Amino acid sequence: MNHESTSYKVFKVANIVFLSVLVFIMVFPFLNVLAYAFNDPLDSQFGGITIYPRVFTFNNFMLLFQNQEVIHALWISLCRVAAGTTLAVLVQYACAYAFTLKDVTGRGALLIFLIIPMYFNGGLIPTYLIYSELHVSNTFWVYILPVSFSLYNMVIIRSYLFTIPDSLGESARIDGANDFTIMTRIYMPLSMPIIAVMTLWTAVYHWNDWTTTLYYVTNHKLFTMQYILMQILKEGERVAKLMEEALMKNITVVSSGQPHITPQAIRSANIIVTSIPILIIYPFLQRFFVKGITLGAVKE
Repeated sequence: MNHESTSYKVFKVANIVFLSVLVFIMVFPFLNVLAYAFNDPLDSQFGGITIYPRVFTFNNFMLLFQNQEVIHALWISLCRVAAGTTLAVLVQYACAYAFTLKDVTGRGALLIFLIIPMYFNGGLIPTYLIYSELHVSNTFWVYILPVSFSLYNMVIIRSYLFTIPDSLGESARIDGANDFTIMTRIYMPLSMPIIAVMTLWTAVYHWNDWTTTLYYVTNHKLFTMQYILMQILKEGERVAKLMEEALMKNITVVSSGQPHITPQAIRSANIIVTSIPILIIYPFLQRFFVKGITLGAVKE
């Protein structure tokens, strides 16, 4: 019968306490925002909200989804995630497969050519000029085409493909299969772990990105959900600052429109709405992470 030593028991207790505190520190901000999102805005102004709403209400979310601009921005974001993720994963996987073929001439030189831009970026202004010349600026394609290829992701996929035996592709090629058939019928079904990882990485990038809209889009019909959230955050900060200055000067502030709604309430509801898709998708893809990243990090 194994008996744990006193020092090991102390270590386990300390480890559990440390990890519990760490989890609480990481989860508390999200729970606090969630509580504010479901709490009555007038009650929230008194403070003291922790991880649960004091006066429960759905009004914050109802008001948020009554705004047609928010609904349209949510649709643009969903379309961007679906189209951008699909194209990026297909392009990166096809490039990775091409770089595994030993009979490709100049494979090493081409890889070096692709690595150079990772260290020497042209900057924002040249990028803006190129997008303008290509007529992708201020269009939906500016969200998808420029980020359809990532050398970092391609190299990880390529490393993963090296773990698949060459004999599978060679036997299929003897039977008359071409490279496209080998890639789609043999390699892709065996690459689901790394494809799932790249899908999640790319989807999270597309969902969270708002700087592309800021730099290259002026059409309000192409604004994404994250850009709208950024605007709400800035507007909330501006309104809060004005109200604080007014109170310091003993000026009575009368809110027009919706007096029972505060910028903080809308901001909290918007943060929850934009976080939900990632929280839903992540658990389904998490099981692929260890296998996908571990094998993708092994080089032949």
